[in-house]
Amino acid sequence: MSDVRPALVEARGWGWRHSTRKAWAVRGLDLRIEPGERVMLLGASGAGKSTLLAGLAGLLDPEESGGDEEGTLLFDGVPTRQARQEAVRDGHAVTGLLLQDPEAQTVLARCGDDVAFGLENHAVPESEIWPKVHKALDGVGFPYPVGHSTGQLSGGERQRLALAGVLALGPGLLLLDEPTAMLDPEGAEQVRRTIATVLEMTGAGCVLIEHRVQPWLSLVDRVIVLEPGGGVRAEGEPGRVFTEQGRSLAAAGVWVPEGFGAEKPDNGRVDAAAAAVSGNAVGTGVALLTARGLAARRPGQEHPPVRDVDLVVQAGRALAITGANGAGKSTLALALAGLTAPAGGSLAASEELAKGAGPQPHTWRAGQLVSRIGTVFQDPQHQFVAPTVAQELAVGPERVAAQHKRRFRKHRPPQTSFGGDLLERLRLDHLARANPYTLSGGEQRRLSVATVLATAPDVLVLDEPTFGQDARTWAELAALLVELLGEGRAVVAATHDDELVKVLAGHGSVVTL
Repeated sequence: MSDVRPALVEARGWGWRHSTRKAWAVRGLDLRIEPGERVMLLGASGAGKSTLLAGLAGLLDPEESGGDEEGTLLFDGVPTRQARQEAVRDGHAVTGLLLQDPEAQTVLARCGDDVAFGLENHAVPESEIWPKVHKALDGVGFPYPVGHSTGQLSGGERQRLALAGVLALGPGLLLLDEPTAMLDPEGAEQVRRTIATVLEMTGAGCVLIEHRVQPWLSLVDRVIVLEPGGGVRAEGEPGRVFTEQGRSLAAAGVWVPEGFGAEKPDNGRVDAAAAAVSGNAVGTGVALLTARGLAARRPGQEHPPVRDVDLVVQAGRALAITGANGAGKSTLALALAGLTAPAGGSLAASEELAKGAGPQPHTWRAGQLVSRIGTVFQDPQHQFVAPTVAQELAVGPERVAAQHKRRFRKHRPPQTSFGGDLLERLRLDHLARANPYTLSGGEQRRLSVATVLATAPDVLVLDEPTFGQDARTWAELAALLVELLGEGRAVVAATHDDELVKVLAGHGSVVTL
């Protein structure tokens, strides 16, 4: 524990602009975080929270990435990039960063080796590496042995593995980007307890980004709210900030705990959408997909984690898929989306959905699939293939046009049948020329939803669709899904978001694996 070295963090007019972007992700930032202080970083989607964490981790380098930097970001008076390099050279960790996308931190094929990788890079003596690996894995409640394949992990299990890799380093400052976003409630509570214990025992500091604010309040000393476009909107002791500014922060999209005068997350939008479509859904109840004794597995999996599933996906109805991490939610979603063949049993599409393409969705060609079943993956970056947001939205419609041998005018703003440009509806219109990979996690998630809606599929399959959203964009996404049900589309969502499950359950059913 004596190896942990908490540091003073200072930002002096600091800013960062991603390569190819006109707008700064963060600008004019002045703040001070004392050694060992525990801070929750809040702000609307796109306010620059993840960018700041990357800067604190010493990972932003204008010479390597082509981005622009201004001002200074310091650890004990030393620029963060320099502090990181010196720490690695000296065999200790200044910071430990848990990324928003845990898959990006998975390096090696075996789980134990993946945790050991960072320790080896920091020249930790060989005799100390594996005791640290086992302790870190036990601390986060990792359910598999060290030799388990990383390729067989669910998103939530990868998140636990990545956190174990961070904690094993014993950093002076933990940088945690939504560490429980993909975890089931029990797993999230265990991770919170582990982080609290580590901070208490080591004296390390912490900068935490979380949309589930309430469970973390007892752990943090201070909240800092970033203002989109630059600077700090509010900062101070959590109770004081939420009491004095809760309403205005909630109106700006910041998640505010209940009891501080803020409205509920839906802010009336979801209820309004539900009232508008009540009783008016087109073709509600028509079976589009029918699973009988369905078993599903990912490529490379020997044993199907999903077995004997019977369900019907109906037009105008929602289906929420819930369950513990590793239960197979994402695997079932991929099968229902026609992206993997059944490992057993059957999955059949009705003629209303197939439209002559055949009864088995996994046999459909790409152009046929995207206009019938649209899929939003757990990791939105897996869907991006174009250099700009606007071009990304054109990919699906162009594929459909090619399938039907029709011309499609490039870059035409895709329209939903309920009206309005998708980019504007999902608050992405100001990013039309941006590279999708420079967007925040929440913005990438909304773009992945937009790309699927652009082809107007009859069935929408989403994996953790509300990940990374602020209160305002969460409500707009939830309302949009309800409106799609009113159009007669089917919505299938694999999620740990209890509030979203409540919304969807009011318009359909819930399957728990």
